[in-house]
Order: sequence, then C-alpha cells, then structure tokens
Amino acid sequence: MTDFAPLLERVFDFIPQEDSYLVEDIEGRLPSFLEGTYYVNGPGRFSRGGLKYRHWLDGDGMVCSLKFDSGGVRFTNRFVRSVKWNDEEKAGRAIYRTFGTAFQDDQLNQRGIGLESPANVSVYDHGGQLLAFGEQGLPYRLDPDSLETLEQHTFDDRLNEVSPFSAHPKIDPRSGEFFNFGISFSSVRPSLVVYRFDSQGRLVLRKRHPLDDPCSMHDFGLSPNYTCFYISHFLLDMARLKEGASLMDSLHWTPGETSRLLIAARESGGQRAAIPVGEGHCLHFINLFEEDGKLHVDVVELDEPIYQRYQPVPGLFEEVQPGRPVRFTVDTDNWTLSDRRRLPYDKAPDFPSLDPRRHCKPYDDFWMLGISATGKRGRKFFDQLVHCRWSEPELQDVYSAPSGCYLGGEPVFMPDAQSESGAVICQMFEAENRASSFLVFDPMQVSNGPLARLKLRHPVPLLFHASYSPRGGPDWDESARPGDDWVKK
Repeated sequence: MTDFAPLLERVFDFIPQEDSYLVEDIEGRLPSFLEGTYYVNGPGRFSRGGLKYRHWLDGDGMVCSLKFDSGGVRFTNRFVRSVKWNDEEKAGRAIYRTFGTAFQDDQLNQRGIGLESPANVSVYDHGGQLLAFGEQGLPYRLDPDSLETLEQHTFDDRLNEVSPFSAHPKIDPRSGEFFNFGISFSSVRPSLVVYRFDSQGRLVLRKRHPLDDPCSMHDFGLSPNYTCFYISHFLLDMARLKEGASLMDSLHWTPGETSRLLIAARESGGQRAAIPVGEGHCLHFINLFEEDGKLHVDVVELDEPIYQRYQPVPGLFEEVQPGRPVRFTVDTDNWTLSDRRRLPYDKAPDFPSLDPRRHCKPYDDFWMLGISATGKRGRKFFDQLVHCRWSEPELQDVYSAPSGCYLGGEPVFMPDAQSESGAVICQMFEAENRASSFLVFDPMQVSNGPLARLKLRHPVPLLFHASYSPRGGPDWDESARPGDDWVKK
C-alpha cells in the first residue's frame, strides 16, 4: 500500500500552544481591502492522559482567528473550554467517550443520552455573538477578540442539553435570521427538528418532522422560501451507543437504499416534498437558491459516507471514495426533480464555500478542498484547493500543495466591500518542518498559487469549518423578506 501522505502523523501528535501575536513573517502581499476577522474551528488535541484518539472528529475543539486591520494581522488560538475540556483538564485523564473512541469506564453526556460535545466543528459570528459549535450539542459563546470561552449558549434558555442542535447553522444574508436543525435519534420516533431565530437570536419557530429512520445528517440548505435536507440511509443505532460502542461504530450505511431531498417552507416549517434523488450521501451543501420557478439544490454528493475514512488517526482516507458537486433542480409547481447536473471534479471534495454575499442567491463560483490521490489505495489527505464554476464545468483552476504539505480549514471567501472581488483563505501544514501557515489566494486564479502566506510561530492542527466577519459586522435588514430582488423570476 502506497503512502500518499508522508509524515501525516505530525498533524496529530502534538498539543498546540495557545497564543496571541502579530504575524510578522508574511510572504507576498495581502490584499489591501482585508478588514475583518477570519475564524476557524476544529479538533485540536488528540490525546488525553495517555489515551490517543482514533478518529479525526475526536479532538478537543480549538478556535483560531486572524484579525486583519491597519495595524497588521493578529493571530489568536485557544481551546474551547467545553464541559468535556474542563472536566478532563481537572481530572488529568479522558472521561468522555468521543465520536470514534470508546474506552473502559468512559461516560456519555450528563444525561447519558449522547456524547459530551468537544465543540470542534464550526464557528460563526451572529450579531456580535461568536459561537463555537460541535455535533448535536449547544454551542459555546466566545469572546470575539481573546477567544476566551464565556458560557454555553442556550438562546435565552429556550434550548437545553437535550435539544438536538447541529454544527451547521445558516444565517440569512439579508435579514440576519438564524436557522439550524438537529436529529432526535429515537428508535421509536426519530425526527428532524428545525429551528428559526431572529437576528437577535430569539427563537421564533421550532418544527418537528417525523423520520422513517434515525438517519445521520450533518448539514442542510437555506433559500429565501425553503429549507432542504438530504436524507440517506446512514443510520444511528442508539441502543448500541448506550451499550458502550463509539458513535462511529454505532452508525451503519446501507448501499443501494434511496436517498431523498426533504424540502420544507422556511417560514412555517411545513413539509413541501420528499423527492428521491438516487443512492448517494451528502455531508455538505454548497448553496440553495430559487430562479424561474425552480429550486436549485447544490451539494457535494458522495458515493458513500466519509466518516469511516476519518480513522484510524493518522491513517486517514486510505480507501476514500469519489464525490462530486451536484446540482438538483426541483420544479416547485409540481415538486418533481427536473434536472441533475454533475461537475467533473471527483477527488473526494469537501468543505465547499462561496462568496457569502451569494448565499441563498444565484451564483457561479465556489471553492473546496480535494484529495489528489483519490482512487488509489493508501493513506492520503487534502492537498488541493479547487475553484469550480457551474457555467464552465471543465474549468481546471486547482492549486496543489507541495509534496509533504497538507491543506485544512474550509476555504473561506473574504469579500471586498467595494467590489464583487475578494480573497480565499485556507490552512497549510508543512509536515517536514512541523510548520503552519495560512494561504491567501486570488479566488479566480487559485492555480497561480497564493498571493500571501502568513507563517505562524507555532504549529496548529488542520481544522474544519471557518467563517469571516467583516469589520463592523453585516448590514442586516430585519424587515427583509423574499421579493423580486431576492428571488429571481
């Protein structure tokens, strides 16, 4: 078996140093329009008291930020002080079962019905509240500058420890409304729970949709009038989890079963359709928008779930299967699938991102990470940054990292407030030298290589999802509702 990721173990075998400093070692030139803060969250610590975690989703959450202003670029990183982190720091040992690691005398959360979240998946700024999210747990509120953990965020006590809550909220770019979902993994009455909050974070709607099976979902889509969920036969056996298995070992994929798009009205939450779309799996949505009486559902569709390829650390992605961007077009007059388009890039792409000004709207360009050695047996990792364009399916705008260098962090688009342009940023880890940096690209020419490389003083692991908060925050209109300038006719 060929090793396509030499020294990849170095990404996982250290505990990052928390720090805050001005980045002084910058190669190239940063775009002058950058004024705001980039945030990224992900698993940052993979051992505790002699126990080594075996799954990429197991590590304790660590948030990094890059604050761009006239004084330079300030880097800050800090672990999220979750219940899990605090209890295990105090005990000096692992206490809680993780996504992929079960061990003797491990514990579930305080109510014994799920994992104690390490808050290690994503981070978003909503109305000045910086929130770090994990899977199926409430987020933690952080100080936007110091990244100090302030408290677990309960949305004015409208949610609690048993409220299912995903790590992929959606924020309406016009009204500032905040949407999320969670799965209630009951073996008797499994359900999808959908939430809508106003721009101040006040709960407006909570709607429960019955499911045939306790299926695992990680992400969803939002458009001006709808929410959309890709439901596949990736099921969680709660009984097995309670008997002591890891969550990963409690999940089961059945090839050949039909997957569906569940579409609901975003205002009322009422179901509009459940449309068969094949036999694939979706981890991440790209975008959802409406045009000419059609709903366009853009996703990264995988041949099979990818979570089992996140282990064992550090032997990741040994037999990863292809995936590709797919656009499903739904006729909203009769709720049928009228078209399905695939883009040709199939190197196990993930972490898709687009210009945040185009969320819920028609768009063309987007960015994601890919694994060049997909289809070849052996350890591998993300090593390509890919720029795709729906109007040019054959576009080959790909940056390939140097040998022994690996990419991480959702490739976030940072807009130029004075134009339609912007910049794209992601992480790079240089395994030979155990060195970390952030790479900034011209979004329309990523194959030309980075415009700038921000070198860090200390290494940090390769993380998951990221976001960008412009200086002064977004300009929301709380009265905004779909209209002619919002839904293209």
